[in-house]
Amino acid sequence: MAKKLVIPHGTYFLSKDKDFFLYEGDCIKILSEFPENCVDMIFADPPYFLSNGGISCHAGKMVSVHKGDWDQSKGIVKDYEFIKQWLSACQRVLKENGTMWVSGTNHVIYTVGYAMNELGFKMLNDIVWFKRNAPPNLSCRYFTHSTEIILWAAKNKKSKHYFDYKLMKEANMGKQMRNLWEFMPPNKEEKKYGKHPTQKPLPLLKRIILASTKKGQLVLDPFNGSGTTGIAAACLNRKYIGMELDKKYIDLTIKRYKDLKSQCQII
Repeated sequence: MAKKLVIPHGTYFLSKDKDFFLYEGDCIKILSEFPENCVDMIFADPPYFLSNGGISCHAGKMVSVHKGDWDQSKGIVKDYEFIKQWLSACQRVLKENGTMWVSGTNHVIYTVGYAMNELGFKMLNDIVWFKRNAPPNLSCRYFTHSTEIILWAAKNKKSKHYFDYKLMKEANMGKQMRNLWEFMPPNKEEKKYGKHPTQKPLPLLKRIILASTKKGQLVLDPFNGSGTTGIAAACLNRKYIGMELDKKYIDLTIKRYKDLKSQCQII
């Protein structure tokens, strides 16, 4: 009989079936209260440290790249300390054969990769997420940014990670799936209750969860945002724990969860 997970008190939201948990607060602090080796898979979409006065293009208009105070850089040293702290906290709760996915742009992902290597993670893949309709580069001084990197890693060098190779091959018309994935950004239905500035599309999280977990296993997201990881996990019959600093995004996640049937139709 499987050992029951002891969840710390202080949940902001708990589903009736006790399979969907949401916490409000700092993920590093919350994770410190969890037992070791209790989570099967982690997906993290951490701050990219881009909100420092830059500009971008949205709907054909110039907009400020200010996603929130949480996305502001505190300098190379402090940013790296933060990255290593939350990665270490995640690694501690990850099961021995568990895996972790981390998404990011070039502004942060290489720092994340260095920290993961320093902490002893076993790097499995780097996924390149291609965005066909990426916004143009307004300065005309760079190539247009149209990708994000998603690192996939096992807890440590001894881990024997789970990978549903057969399912991924079937999803790719009988051919081995490559590490170049194309997904459109979240559609209107995914944003009907509100949106997060770095929201990920549900089909992307569906693939990640199906590739690296089994039904009934526990998925965790330390930067819950609008709850895309949790919605995908719930639609695919996985358990979920999400952590988020901003109450408004937790409330957004709850609205999406209460309308799970329509959200699941997207994936």
